[in-house]
Amino acid sequence: MPSGPSGRTVAHAAKTHAIIALVPSAQVRLMGTSLPGDGRASRKGIGSRVTMPGFVRPFSVLFDAPPHRGPVTDHFDGRRFHNRESTEHAGFGSLIKWMAGRKKGPWTRVDPEPGPPPPERVTGETCRVTFVGHATLLVQMDGMNLLTDPVWGARVGPGARLGPKRFRPPALNFDDLPPIDAVLLSHNHYDHLCEPTMRRLAETHGPVVYTGLGNGALLRRYGIEEVHELGWWQSAPFGETAVTAVPMRHFSGRGATDRDRTLWCGLHVAHPAGGLLFAGDTGYGEHFAAIRERLGGPRVALLPIGAYRPRWFMRSVHVDPAEAVQAHRDLGAQTSVAMHFGTFALADDGMEEPLRDLADARTEQGVDEASFRVLDHGIGAELP
Repeated sequence: MPSGPSGRTVAHAAKTHAIIALVPSAQVRLMGTSLPGDGRASRKGIGSRVTMPGFVRPFSVLFDAPPHRGPVTDHFDGRRFHNRESTEHAGFGSLIKWMAGRKKGPWTRVDPEPGPPPPERVTGETCRVTFVGHATLLVQMDGMNLLTDPVWGARVGPGARLGPKRFRPPALNFDDLPPIDAVLLSHNHYDHLCEPTMRRLAETHGPVVYTGLGNGALLRRYGIEEVHELGWWQSAPFGETAVTAVPMRHFSGRGATDRDRTLWCGLHVAHPAGGLLFAGDTGYGEHFAAIRERLGGPRVALLPIGAYRPRWFMRSVHVDPAEAVQAHRDLGAQTSVAMHFGTFALADDGMEEPLRDLADARTEQGVDEASFRVLDHGIGAELP
């Protein structure tokens, strides 16, 4: 009798899916399907043709996210989402070139004590932000508690033993979290959507989740009951205010064959005292100025500064610190907070490199430290 797949085969397939999902290897054709970061790029004939290893194909269902199905829009062709600006990523050959010749900056494991428990609620016009690590921040304002891209897992990948390991533990104990009313989820990459964390939040807090189109099926599978799936510029109510999904320049996917089948986005929370913008992951582009034009300059912008080297490979989907400072200026943000650094080694920049480059960029662009802040891990900061 034919036997089922061995544990080694499953693990090998999972590793293959994890590599494809976590790196921006856009112009690749798998199983005859083009998986670009920009749906228009493939029609220009850009990219390499690669055959999906046969042993991986049966396991796609285990790792791929369920696809979005809906009408064609200016950022959805009926099958895949795409960036509005041309985003021609490096080909598969460039991916191999990068991985074979990486020049990684240094990373050191640290194990500091977690920060103190935050207050249960913050009222009035105060906006309190606590940096938990990577793209996870606790935002408390006007009696609302929000988490961005919550990840408490030890690894970010398909399974407990696969994917990049943490170099820094979460700066807040999960059990010390105040009641979480809402989660802002930017996209489905493993370093932003963590299944164990979402399951635990569903069991203990029951938050509403605001996210891009197509992510609801996976979240409901994880136990989240209320999900608002939004296209770019679509809004949903949140108490007496609203959350709007805004364009970002990135891509999505959790496996080898679900590239760009769900939407990536930033999330903007309106507030009378000034809005909150969570950018998630993004390359630089015109979308920052468009957000300011349509929604006004945010009071607080949470902007990524890490996973940006080498630039020839990462530029289209990850801003570097200089571009993050330019985005802060484009947005007209009152205060920006740095994130997406110092936790997972996802690219070639070292653990402290984004902070040094951010300091240089602030000086070069005339932005002071109080306007583009680096928060201490786990220590809540009240922002103006």
